[in-house]
Amino acid sequence: MRAFHISADRFVELPEIPHELPADGFVWIGSSRREFELATPQLQDSLQRWTGASLFEPHVADLLSNQLPSHYDYTSSYDLMVFRRLAAGPGSEALFVDSEHGTMRSARTALQAIDTSPVGFAVFDRVLLTVHPTECSVREHFVQRLATTVVRRPGHPADLMLRMVNHMVDGYLDLRRLLTRQLGHVQAELLDPRSRFDDWSALLDARNALHRLEDTCEDQRSAVQEWIDALDEWPDEADADKRRERELLRVRSRDVLEHVERVLGHVRRLEHSAETAVQMHFSALGHRTNDIMRTLTVLTAIFLPLNLITGFFGMNFDGLPLIHSGDGVWLALALMAVVAVGLVWFFRSRRYLGRSEGER
Repeated sequence: MRAFHISADRFVELPEIPHELPADGFVWIGSSRREFELATPQLQDSLQRWTGASLFEPHVADLLSNQLPSHYDYTSSYDLMVFRRLAAGPGSEALFVDSEHGTMRSARTALQAIDTSPVGFAVFDRVLLTVHPTECSVREHFVQRLATTVVRRPGHPADLMLRMVNHMVDGYLDLRRLLTRQLGHVQAELLDPRSRFDDWSALLDARNALHRLEDTCEDQRSAVQEWIDALDEWPDEADADKRRERELLRVRSRDVLEHVERVLGHVRRLEHSAETAVQMHFSALGHRTNDIMRTLTVLTAIFLPLNLITGFFGMNFDGLPLIHSGDGVWLALALMAVVAVGLVWFFRSRRYLGRSEGER
């Protein structure tokens, strides 16, 4: 657990949780889920001393839960945001054969490696409490970022929360590249006419993973939209600087919502692309089956009159023409050849034989 004092001109890591709040700025307490569970009584006492209010027990349970979807709640003293991050699991880049191509096994492993752990935020007027999963890089990223002097430091705990949420949404870019490349390989396998695709379980896993991602993004969007609605209900500020700070929160909130909707749109496009690839696979399979049946039908139509000719001259009658002539067999063969060539020419002129233009 780490504590920081953030103001317009300072970003200082505190050696321990302070007994009293600093005169200016606000305090950010970043904790892992296990650390928060062990230090809950101490943190509750500190919050009561700083703000006159502590976390309600259901909200403590929400911050400790590892399965809770993204959602927003509020009280008269603080706001609570639980936001599930989207990230590629460790070692995902090693799943590729080269810089662009994977395998069916790597596609399934990459989809299983998607991390959607929740990050919890309790936003008070001058205190921000964040609860992170184990090995979460969000806290360390912002510690390093805020320690630099070139970054405008947040003036309100809600501002820092929105920056973290936006960072987690933008972190989907790496996951998007992973999903696009792996699902692109699956689609290539589906549409390859020389491939006998039979790994339907991997495709079903990919579809289920995309459904889960869509549900996660829907929850994210709902949580951010509820936060925006609650932000609009905050009482107006008389001070001009406070009003500008409030407008900045609204702008940043709408920006986060736009990013979440962009991620949701991309997940839906991936899902639609996978569904379209399956439909194209079965369409191509049906087209190849039709080509085979067309070829067999044409061959049957060519040999049918030849069988008729041989059947006619094979009848056991003495008065058949050409059977007593020495040239009869050659005339019959010539007639069969003319019929066969004529039928082949007729069927090729009607494009019943050979590949279509789209297949060349």
